[in-house]
Amino acid sequence: MFAAVAESGTSRGDRRPIGVIGAALDLGSGRRGVDMGPSAIRYAQLGERIEEMGLPIHDHGNVRTGMVEALDQGDPSARYWSAIKRTCEELADHVAATVNDGEMPLVLGGDHSIAIGTLGGLARAHAAPGGVVWLDAHTDINTPTTSPSGNVHGMPMAVALGLADDPRFEASAWPLPMIKQEHTVLVGIRSVDGGERARLHELGVRVFTMEDIDRHGMRDVMEEAISIASGAAFMHVSLDMDVLDPDQAPGVGTPVRGGITYREAHLAMEMLSTSGKVSSLEVVEVNPVLDVHNATATLAVELVLSALGARIL
Repeated sequence: MFAAVAESGTSRGDRRPIGVIGAALDLGSGRRGVDMGPSAIRYAQLGERIEEMGLPIHDHGNVRTGMVEALDQGDPSARYWSAIKRTCEELADHVAATVNDGEMPLVLGGDHSIAIGTLGGLARAHAAPGGVVWLDAHTDINTPTTSPSGNVHGMPMAVALGLADDPRFEASAWPLPMIKQEHTVLVGIRSVDGGERARLHELGVRVFTMEDIDRHGMRDVMEEAISIASGAAFMHVSLDMDVLDPDQAPGVGTPVRGGITYREAHLAMEMLSTSGKVSSLEVVEVNPVLDVHNATATLAVELVLSALGARIL
């Protein structure tokens, strides 16, 4: 019902052109396939649907990425970081240029390690750390010393907050920290490693678990999330498609049962749009290899449209 009529209305007052940047990277995850996410999302008519809303769009193509078969994983505590860093540095350059050109960055992943490049470019363009609404089943706040897998897609939150305490994550392409603890909020969390749990108890980062959403409802959670994340130099939205229940989004690399529903996801995006405070958006972890008829990529497009102002009426 929603997808059939969402194009008919838009409430987005921000008319900046949408600058699409793909990051076809799967080196940060332990499962192959998310490198095809940007293509799957584009194939689900992202550009056409945005144009039908009357919004200008500029697709910048994809940043360069390495192939795992041709690379040495390096230090197992942060697997393939050297190659991931090169991609994130290029992504940061593109994101910063997009902001400076007056466009709204829309980054398509790829695994969630690309958020290092996205947030790095935003912090550089705005010359200050910002805020983020991080919708995810996972907290992604591991470091090389706490990660049980060494997969970098479980570390971008720690890197962005400047908590990794590892010179490997420093770069001229981005400042550290990229975001402020007091303007960082995680929504939909239900899978947390032991090291992450201990760290979160020490930080000023607000976390809304699925229990919080069950108890208080998505509307109240998102009202508070938007209030927390706004007020910094920028407010970024990072949407990991595994925040949804696997029944709704089967094509993700690290599915966790008990996620948010289709309508809860749309409500979250609609509220973010209505707030008028979103400066940038990324969608990550779409894995077509595990998907059913490109359903997860199609849902990703629908959620992007809601974040950009699409409404039922």
